[in-house]
This record gives sequence, C-alpha cells and structure tokens, in this order.
Amino acid sequence: MSCTAKLLDDRAPITCEAVWNALPLGGDVYHAKYARNEIYALLPPFAPEEPPLENPTITPIPGDLCYFSFTDTQLGTASYGYEQQAKHQGQQRVVDLALFYERNNLLINGDAGWVPGIVWGAVVDGLDRMADACQDLWRAGALGETLSFRRA
Repeated sequence: MSCTAKLLDDRAPITCEAVWNALPLGGDVYHAKYARNEIYALLPPFAPEEPPLENPTITPIPGDLCYFSFTDTQLGTASYGYEQQAKHQGQQRVVDLALFYERNNLLINGDAGWVPGIVWGAVVDGLDRMADACQDLWRAGALGETLSFRRA
C-alpha cells in the first residue's frame, strides 16, 4: 500500500532537508504499542547532524509524518518487544520515522515520559488506504512487512 505526502519545509526545514537528502529510506515496519495509531521504521542515523526539535508535537494527527531519535538504551528494554535480531540492535543511535494514521495519539512512554516528535511531513493522498493497511498490520502482524519513504 502507498500514499503521497508533502514535506513541511516551512515548519521543519532542517529535518525535511535531512530526510529528503537521505531518500530512499526504509526498514522493517512496527506498529506502535504506546502511541496508538502509528506505524514506524527504525533506521540508522542519516542526518549530518541531529535535527533540532523543530515543529514538535506530542499529539500527532492523522497523516503526520514524524521523526524521532533514540539512543540504544532507550529502546533496549524487553518491554518494547524488539527481538535480538532486529536490525537496529547494537546501534548507538536509532532514527524512528513514523506515520500516524488515525486520531487520539499521545506520545507518552511509561519508561521515559513525554516523547516529542518532529512533524516533517503530511500525507496528502491515500491516507484512508494506508489506515486500512495499518489496521491490518495491527490485527494480522507486521512480520515480513516494511515501511519505505521515497521521492515521488
């Protein structure tokens, strides 16, 4: 399934430039446990420097594309459910590129508290189809599925 998004250059210029210059990006897809209606991929860092927290949110809306950055220890506990063979294991920093597909999301984590993300893009076409596919991931599982970001 695919959708089309636009970059929010006017609100998150540094993050947008980093993502744009690194495309295509992708990896194993995960469905969120804490944030609710979110799918995401965990990637190695790709920005020359870590983007500042520009255009932040803790309440993403449907269609938001968000950027998060975590250290290896932040994602290292068993409660997150990442298997030992997960591709991000052993990396000192991990980038999380996420798509929020439905309402009522709250970026709070029981281990860490508030987890603000950078909103760098917005889906402009196909969100309904993506939401259906995301619900299928939630119910049927994400094993063997990927999430990819590329230029149109």
